[in-house]
Amino acid sequence: MKRKLLITLWLLVPVILLAYHSGPGQSALSCDKAAALARQANAFEKAGDWENALESYRNAAAALPPDDKANQYKLRLAAANARMYTGELPEAMQDMDNLLTEMRKTGTPVNAEREVRGNLASAQYYAGWLMRLENAPTEEWMEQTENARQNFRLLAEQTHGVQPGTAEDYAKNLEAVIRLERMDLSELQGLPLPKQCQGCKDCSQKCRGQKASRCQQPKEKSKDARGAGVGKRPDGSGS
Repeated sequence: MKRKLLITLWLLVPVILLAYHSGPGQSALSCDKAAALARQANAFEKAGDWENALESYRNAAAALPPDDKANQYKLRLAAANARMYTGELPEAMQDMDNLLTEMRKTGTPVNAEREVRGNLASAQYYAGWLMRLENAPTEEWMEQTENARQNFRLLAEQTHGVQPGTAEDYAKNLEAVIRLERMDLSELQGLPLPKQCQGCKDCSQKCRGQKASRCQQPKEKSKDARGAGVGKRPDGSGS
């Protein structure tokens, strides 16, 4: 009897392994693959190889199980940040904006949403900087800086009294945006270009195209976007 039981259990082993491989095992393999790609992307990033970092971050996000939204969002934000350094600042800014919209719809934790909003605000700051250097009309580059200003102000208000150090960083970012708006163009031209802006061309034209595209899309009801994490302080402009 005991021998028959052992034989039966032995015969069931392949079935159990197959079930695991098709279910939890498959999910674990996907997570392992995504983690390996993320480490690879981080190594590319440290080496300044932004093109390969971008591709690896995207592949890592795609490798994750569909229900792992939290890590997908983190990797998509990392990809958007890498994209800025490839000379595609307006495109990276659009990626962040899309990600923020999606996170708000899915009820993502506020700290994760804040992190995206903080990075988006920095990207808007850089876009305003570039558009000024490209002699874009005042109303065009100020649209970017005003968006950055509103986002940083919101973040500073949300973290005030809750995360004092973080709130102070956001307040300093806000001050940097205001200085950029008030700075004389000749003074701005004398400042070193932030790394996030280098290699980006026709920023003004790309932003115009994005705005025109948005105007053609059906409008959604606006929501009160309450959220944003710690973003690195924008480079330059005395920040």
